[in-house]
Amino acid sequence: MGEVTESRKEKRFKKLRDAPKSPIPSSQPKIQKVPIMLRDHKNFDKYYVPRAVAIGPFHHDNPRCKLAQKYKRMLTSKFAEFVGQKDEDLYKKIEEKIKELRECYVKEATEHINDDNLAWMLFLDGCSTLQFIYSLMNEHEEFEIKRDQVAFAQQDLFLLENQIPYQVLELLMSSSDKHEVLKDSIERFVQMHIIVPVEKQSKGQEQEHKVDITENTETKQQEGLTTDTDQKQQPKEPTHLLDLLRKRILGPPKKDVPKKEVGESPKQTFRNVQELSAAGIHFQPSKTNFLGDISFKSHCFAGFLSLPPISVDDSTRPKFMNLIAYEMCPDFQNDYGVTSYIGFLDALIDHADDVKKLRSASVLFNFLGSDEEVTKLFNEIGTDSVPNTAIYLSVKAELEKHYKTKWKTWMSQFCHDHFSSPWTILAFLGVLSALGLSGIQTWYTVHS
Repeated sequence: MGEVTESRKEKRFKKLRDAPKSPIPSSQPKIQKVPIMLRDHKNFDKYYVPRAVAIGPFHHDNPRCKLAQKYKRMLTSKFAEFVGQKDEDLYKKIEEKIKELRECYVKEATEHINDDNLAWMLFLDGCSTLQFIYSLMNEHEEFEIKRDQVAFAQQDLFLLENQIPYQVLELLMSSSDKHEVLKDSIERFVQMHIIVPVEKQSKGQEQEHKVDITENTETKQQEGLTTDTDQKQQPKEPTHLLDLLRKRILGPPKKDVPKKEVGESPKQTFRNVQELSAAGIHFQPSKTNFLGDISFKSHCFAGFLSLPPISVDDSTRPKFMNLIAYEMCPDFQNDYGVTSYIGFLDALIDHADDVKKLRSASVLFNFLGSDEEVTKLFNEIGTDSVPNTAIYLSVKAELEKHYKTKWKTWMSQFCHDHFSSPWTILAFLGVLSALGLSGIQTWYTVHS
């Protein structure tokens, strides 16, 4: 008995000594379920589980997605016809890479599925997804799917547990001369789902974004900013559609922050937009719609906080919640860009009047309903999230500095009280004119 116990103890110590010294995260994580910390959300099924179409292995047997299987076969047939390839040849491309594609998922996702079934699943999901997106983005294409199913399917394509490896899409797209047409459809589809007003999206900006994302590693190498880890961890293509959406929303990566600029996050004493506004801080839309494009400038007693414009509608909550869940995946090395943006916005929005102020500044566009609903939305999304405090460190420091400078607050309050409307300005000018005329009259009286 003692020998058995000793042997067991030795095995435990061997495992302990063989354990890696530190976790090895990756910038291209495996497709996996929503992290355990988020799975107890009261509306989990509503925001993380597909309602119309199941993509990949996690929800393949979901009964409410059964109708979509019929549509998948129809779309796959149309896709083969569109690209001018035999369906068997398209399937073979997936089949030949199935070992590699299996590795795109966590082990528990596919361990119960043999290679043939997994290849067939990815073949159907990949072809139907590409044809769905192409048909949706090209109005001349016949689209024999009901409008409500189309709407739900679009949202389902950006759920963390409903992803297909982008490599599958690339394999299928590269099979014909339609590659660029299909890739352009994907880009336009993702741009359509970026959470900003359509009129604020710039075509030139979109093109700039594409270049910056796909050539990020090469650019950083030229600027001498990459390390060996960067070169290993920076993939040229996205992991999946949700990853592509995240890249497009965040915009080009910023250059590394010099170590001397990194410090502890300043203690925040302001509580919301209204308090900042009372301190003379004005809100305005940023020049781009990238979530990371937040800046602050202080001029005399007035400050200007630039925020990327954002539209809020029924799709905003599930998109942000799945993007945050993606950033929380344990094997995904990232800067928590989306989580940090939500944290920043959550720190500004406490009441419906805060939302109203941002709407007036053309920073926020409310298509959800009341301003109170928008307030609840951001407060809920921001709950339990852990942002990267270094991202907006300088912005928060400048905001806090301006907010705590009392004379700026007093001057701002004075201007607000006396010059907030044309009538008060006219009254002030009238008083100045009266004083001026009175002074002139007195001077003439004395010297005449």
